[in-house]
Amino acid sequence: MTRYPRDMRGYGAQAPDANWPGGAKVAVQFVLNYEEGGENCILHGDAASEAFLSDIAGAAQWPGQRHWNMESIYEYGARAGFWRLHRLFTGAGIPVTIYGVATALARSPEQVAAMQDAGWEIASHGLKWVEHKDMPEAEERAAIAEAIRLHTEVVGEPPRGWYTGRCSANTVRLTAETGQFDYISDTYDDDLPYWLEVGDRDQLIIPYTLEANDMRFATAPGYITGEQFFTYLRDAFDVLYAEGQAGAPKMMNIGLHCRLIGRPGKLAGLKRFIDYISEFADVWTPRRIDVARHWAAHHPHRRWDRPSRMGRDSFVATFGGIYEHSPWIAERAFDLELGPAHDSAVGLANALARAFRSASAEERLGVLRAHPDLAGKLAAARRLTAESTAEQASAGLDALTDAEREQFTRLNADYVAKHGFPFIIAVRDHDKAGILDAFNRRIAQDSAGEFAEACRQVERIAGLRLKDLLP
Repeated sequence: MTRYPRDMRGYGAQAPDANWPGGAKVAVQFVLNYEEGGENCILHGDAASEAFLSDIAGAAQWPGQRHWNMESIYEYGARAGFWRLHRLFTGAGIPVTIYGVATALARSPEQVAAMQDAGWEIASHGLKWVEHKDMPEAEERAAIAEAIRLHTEVVGEPPRGWYTGRCSANTVRLTAETGQFDYISDTYDDDLPYWLEVGDRDQLIIPYTLEANDMRFATAPGYITGEQFFTYLRDAFDVLYAEGQAGAPKMMNIGLHCRLIGRPGKLAGLKRFIDYISEFADVWTPRRIDVARHWAAHHPHRRWDRPSRMGRDSFVATFGGIYEHSPWIAERAFDLELGPAHDSAVGLANALARAFRSASAEERLGVLRAHPDLAGKLAAARRLTAESTAEQASAGLDALTDAEREQFTRLNADYVAKHGFPFIIAVRDHDKAGILDAFNRRIAQDSAGEFAEACRQVERIAGLRLKDLLP
């Protein structure tokens, strides 16, 4: 048995209705990353200078040295860029979420006071703006705890949201295990919040973005002008707004940095976007904590028995009857690489079908022969499985006239005599007349073609049965 941890399914084809306040068609959420004073710098005890997300082309770390130009670019973000953005958002009446690096916040008390006066949310952006990918788990856990402690000391209250950014494979689990956060944002995998089960913790995840993000001014390929940034944001908004009009409201994340978008030429594009969305009445511009509280209230998490997390005995007991009297199919499917994508009717149907398709022809013939005749003697004697009984009843095969019963008996006998297995059809897809038409048509087929058709029908029946059990 192997289990695949990544979730490639998410909400699937039918995402939930976000039900944003006021019937908003889209929630546009602005994040301002405050990292200035928390970046790599030997003054901060780091081994080298910063090299990430600045206007210095091809920047590289300088081991053991201060990088004066890099430091001054980060300082611009705190000294000038932040205040330009503060004026823009407070003037527009749009509250933002700050991703605040704890050590950076500690070095910027006036900016913190301005954030609080504006009613902005200050979420945690970790202890320092450094890479976590190579951190030992114990070291990262300690850094998370210290980030929470220092943030609480500086801001006056603990953070309710978390985003590391330069995270490790352990970050989401470690932050969830603290039980501290209403949401965590170290993913980029959806346009809506979702719940993640981490041990006993039901953790809300609010995905973030790296594309509707001014960091692309500092990466290649990326934005060169503020107009390009505006155009991208507008196009993303238009698509999401149209989806909202069609009944599927989403969330639009926009990531900003004081030292990047805070430059005048870049800020012009952001201002155009804010002016653009102000023309729409049905747009919600919340803080992330507002999104988290809304989602928790309107879309609370419900735990259920997921196939990919079941033990063998439970899995076979639950799904062993999906293929008629053939629990070995569930036993073989259990040994596949199951994961979250198989916790749905469609996903598990595929896993079971793989076990069926890879079986020998003789084994598959055994599955076909395990199926009862339609409206046959077993049905009359009420000896069908519960699933078969319900399925035959759905097409009215439990209420046949004497003439109809005689017709089915004759067709069953003729079909088995020719093909060597019972006539199989997903009766829930048909009415009584359609079943009889298919019976008369298929009985004349060659046996090889009919064997393939019967196998397809068995898979279809299995898929319908699973829809009675799973999302």
